[in-house]
Amino acid sequence: MIHIFFSLLLAWTPVTGAQQDILMPFVAHLDPKNNVNLKWGFSDVQDTITFQLTVKTTGWVGFGLSPNGGMAGADIVIGGVGRDGNYFKDYHATGNSFPLVDKKQSYTLLSLTEADGQTTMTFWRSIQSCDQEDFHITDSPVKLIYAYGKTDGIGYHSSTRGTKEVNLLKFMPRSSPRDGNYLDFVMDNFIVPAEHTYYNCKVMKMPKLNGKHHMYRVEPVIKNLDLVHHMLLYSCPLSVIQINEQQCYTGGPGADCFKVVAVWAVGGLAFELPENAGIPIGGQNHDEFYRLEIHYNNLAQETGRRDSSGMRLYYTDQLRQHDVGIIDAGLMVSSWGYAIPPTASAFRSYGLCNTSHFSDILPDPVPDLSVISILLHTHLAGRKVRVGLFRNGTQIDFLAVDENYNFEMQGFINLATIKTIKPGDDIVVECTYNTATREGITQLGLATTDEMCLAFIIYYPAISVDHCWSQPNMHAYTAMMGKTDYQITTPYMRETSST
Repeated sequence: MIHIFFSLLLAWTPVTGAQQDILMPFVAHLDPKNNVNLKWGFSDVQDTITFQLTVKTTGWVGFGLSPNGGMAGADIVIGGVGRDGNYFKDYHATGNSFPLVDKKQSYTLLSLTEADGQTTMTFWRSIQSCDQEDFHITDSPVKLIYAYGKTDGIGYHSSTRGTKEVNLLKFMPRSSPRDGNYLDFVMDNFIVPAEHTYYNCKVMKMPKLNGKHHMYRVEPVIKNLDLVHHMLLYSCPLSVIQINEQQCYTGGPGADCFKVVAVWAVGGLAFELPENAGIPIGGQNHDEFYRLEIHYNNLAQETGRRDSSGMRLYYTDQLRQHDVGIIDAGLMVSSWGYAIPPTASAFRSYGLCNTSHFSDILPDPVPDLSVISILLHTHLAGRKVRVGLFRNGTQIDFLAVDENYNFEMQGFINLATIKTIKPGDDIVVECTYNTATREGITQLGLATTDEMCLAFIIYYPAISVDHCWSQPNMHAYTAMMGKTDYQITTPYMRETSST
């Protein structure tokens, strides 16, 4: 079947219907409203990749591959159906201004049509382009960008633009059950304090479900994009028995709710699990409580702003093969005293998760953990995040790499190829920061102007460990200041309270 697919792709001619789906079997919606949809297919043997972009507009459409989700450094094609016929060109962007036409046109237009209020553009290129003005496609996730206009006068796209991270060469299709049941965990008209940084926590009681269910999709419900920085939803232990709302990290009811169920960060879209895995909810013989944590970043310190943001969780009673868990690894956020120096162009910090300690606290043998997705998280100074996997003291793989980390675009990296963490493996989270324009030190902390270094690892089968952090070795840190930018850490781990 693979050889047939390769032959079809090599001998491509414009076709429609089911045959075209064979040529381009992969599909992704690039925007939340499904106005921009992409199909694609590729051949490793022929070194070709074919795209079909469909946009709900009768104006120009643009599509690109970007190192960081923005214009700068992006490889772009722009086309449309004009009065004088079709137009299509290969561009590259050197900044946030209008892109430049490539000297070598590496993309080949196959068809361009306009019908029923939408434009469809089909084109192909070599996977491994020799043109230095083109983006080099690898088997790592790629940040796809799009933009479009209402007319054929190519100009500034305003709000009709966006980005989505997709692994083009190792795409994992996802499917959703038809029932569409969901639960909303949201704030209720919360008055955001006039403070630069504020964490609000709300403990809610989950409605009773008839037996165990699987959560398969998480949608952010964002009412104020300029205020909401990130959100976490935790399940609570048996000790939490009442609803509550207050500032986070100040004690009180809900302070022990720390098992991560869902996570979202600025720039992220909806997250959907593969069809063989789901996050378990319901099925308990007692009331279940969950804590929603929202980090508000009120830069202007405005008063009177109200917010009802949160998360929508889709669930089904059609249980999947695997229960999914989330472990966040990296540096312990409350490591006060640890400082990133000013005027540093590439300061690196390391967090160590030593999984050999899992067996110390778990009653059953620790299974192999299959990693399916990862969310990387730093704040404004973060420029690069890498998650290395070590076995017997030797690095064997990267679980995730983002060489062009963008604070404004923090989405999940979906792994099409499952990666396995075995008992005793070390997970090392490396964060690279740029503080070249800062005059004072930057601490690890909760504010956006502070820093974090975390990787949220989505895996199965679920075990009762949700945090695996490091706490900096301050004695080594003090001794090494001025000699190196590598920081030594010691293992820290927290067990999930049993529910």
